[in-house]
Amino acid sequence: MTGTHFRTCTLCEAMCGLRIEVENDSIVAIRGDKDDAFSRGHLCAKGPELKNLYEDSDRLKFPIKRTPSGWEKVSWIDALSDIALRLVGIQDRYGNDSVAVYNGNPTVHNYGSMLFGQRFTNRIRTKNLYSATSVDQLPHQLLSYLMFGHQLLVPIPDIDNTNFFLILGGNPFASNGSLMSVPDVKKRLKAIQERGGKYVVVDPRRTETAAHADEHIFIRPGSDAFFLFAIIHSLFQKNRIKPSSLYKTEDVDRIRELSSEFSPQATERVTGVSAETVERIASEFADAKGAVCYGRVGVSTQEFGAICQWLINSINILTGNMDSRGGAMFTLPAVDVVDPKSTMRTSPGSFDTFRSRVRGLPEFNDELPVAALAEEILTEGEGQVKAFVTSAGNPVLSTPNGGKLEKALSNLEFMVSFDFYLNETTKYANYILPPTSPLEHDHYDLIFNVFAVRNVARYCQPVFEPEAGMLHDWEIFSDLTKRLELARAGKPLPEELIKSKITPASIIDHALRSGPYGAKGEKNLELSLDTLKANPHGVDLGALESCFPERLQTPDQKICLVPERVLSDMGRLKHRFEEVRTSNESLSSGRPFLLIGRRHLRNNNSWMHNLPKLMTGKDRCTLLIHPDDAESLGIREEEEVLVESRVGKIFLPAELTDDMMRGVVSIPHGFGHTRSGTKLQVASQFAGASINDLTDDSSVDEFSGNAAFSGIPVSIRRKSA
Repeated sequence: MTGTHFRTCTLCEAMCGLRIEVENDSIVAIRGDKDDAFSRGHLCAKGPELKNLYEDSDRLKFPIKRTPSGWEKVSWIDALSDIALRLVGIQDRYGNDSVAVYNGNPTVHNYGSMLFGQRFTNRIRTKNLYSATSVDQLPHQLLSYLMFGHQLLVPIPDIDNTNFFLILGGNPFASNGSLMSVPDVKKRLKAIQERGGKYVVVDPRRTETAAHADEHIFIRPGSDAFFLFAIIHSLFQKNRIKPSSLYKTEDVDRIRELSSEFSPQATERVTGVSAETVERIASEFADAKGAVCYGRVGVSTQEFGAICQWLINSINILTGNMDSRGGAMFTLPAVDVVDPKSTMRTSPGSFDTFRSRVRGLPEFNDELPVAALAEEILTEGEGQVKAFVTSAGNPVLSTPNGGKLEKALSNLEFMVSFDFYLNETTKYANYILPPTSPLEHDHYDLIFNVFAVRNVARYCQPVFEPEAGMLHDWEIFSDLTKRLELARAGKPLPEELIKSKITPASIIDHALRSGPYGAKGEKNLELSLDTLKANPHGVDLGALESCFPERLQTPDQKICLVPERVLSDMGRLKHRFEEVRTSNESLSSGRPFLLIGRRHLRNNNSWMHNLPKLMTGKDRCTLLIHPDDAESLGIREEEEVLVESRVGKIFLPAELTDDMMRGVVSIPHGFGHTRSGTKLQVASQFAGASINDLTDDSSVDEFSGNAAFSGIPVSIRRKSA
């Protein structure tokens, strides 16, 4: 095969266009696609590594089974039939909830896996469903559900038109946006400054984004809700609230009352942010012609993550910056998953319709918080998890208290992993079912177009044909789903693969034709799969547009400004505020230290650590600590230190930097490739230590159930001490 192929990069949310040059069935170059309608030629270091992912000798291509003598290659028929019979047998003995399913982050980068994986999950009929959502963006989706009526009606910063961008707990320079698909984010943020606007970063670490911002404000981990309430208090004090018919006026009075206890003067000792700074930021935000407040992982993964997202939405709403140019806006993707009349409509969501068996944590969208997973496996009794299915995930390294989860996985009766790596989690599986790599199957961004800063659409055809006998993930899910149905019915299982007449492409084609840009849609652009195939650089569908109240999915088509669920959590928030405010401990005492995570542009997920060029450069798995804190502990640069939390301890080198707030330390996500039994040759050379051997599975946002990673108390000392 020789030629030039155009695709979307699937290694992060930015959807950057790629130009892939192939000669004699080998990739000779991967560059940014200058004609891409969205990314404008931008490409970070990750995109070219799709070549090494495709060529990785560690990548599995055919099913393997764990045996007493080691891993053995088996046929698809034998593997899929045995899995179906084992899963049905376990559910017959222990009940449907005895099987748990976990979907990892890469699932949403693969539309075939999403479409057919959901069908498989539905056939499992278990309440023990988990995903990476509850260690990341659950508060965003929950508050979208409670305030706007749909979990995917998520506000997106109109970055290309805003003049004041307030960023909390986010680092777009490293993430290329997150719940804000935004390629070339550096230029877009620079453009804000060039047109006379500014962007401000509030974070316990001076991140890569903060270093280029107009202003960086240090804040104590876990205190963002108090800072945001102080902003709202100041807006009311300065009479900067803009009335709107989109919400009830009595709700404004309720927020005014709630914020009255959190004045900038009252919160400054708790947050570490001066009253003067809070009042100035509030005024600058209100004065800007187009302003947006945006919070990401750092504010979601704390004990008041849901309250934080409610307050962020409220700031945008109360200042007239919700569904407004330059503020927080909403997409109208070509495949509309929000409109109830859409052929691809998704569930608007659900919350607290049932709870986890052991700790009683609430479900969201039929999923339980993954912080409850290990205890659901380890705790005996009716409903105990006996079998586990993972898809494109490595929860041992990416969910809280990885050590406890490892113990749980070793106690399972049966485990299956849909994955092409033998990693720290899949090594516990009885079967690993590897799908094709990204360059071997077609692609349409079903989810990230929902979060994009501009409405676009692009369809990617495969660059390479897979080897004979390999299967796409949707083919694996489709076959196994049918075998489950046959096994439950007591019917014989076929000796050949069960082919599906429906493909992901046919589903998307129908959705495009019947969607808002299809022949009968409101935009009437006659969009179809053939249109996208004829436009390999993608189709620009236009800037984000105001869509309220029509697109609101609440019963009265109004914003629910103060959900009752928020009010029920206020007592917990006030109690924490008083507890911290009246504490005699200085914010900068550094004992205990508060631990936060971090990600890097080159390896923002654990499964990218086996791609060699992404791991070049200096060691990134270090403990960032302020020089003054290091001096007080007698710690020198690059010295090995012991970091210990309630649940575990790790060793890693110290990196001294005044980019850290005093009393706060940072460890990156995704490392810890020291476990035996894996096959990750590159990752094992850069093993590092796992932050999730320290994070506490008992620490969650009680409102949402999301894991509270940010601000875990830890102690630090020299390894030699």
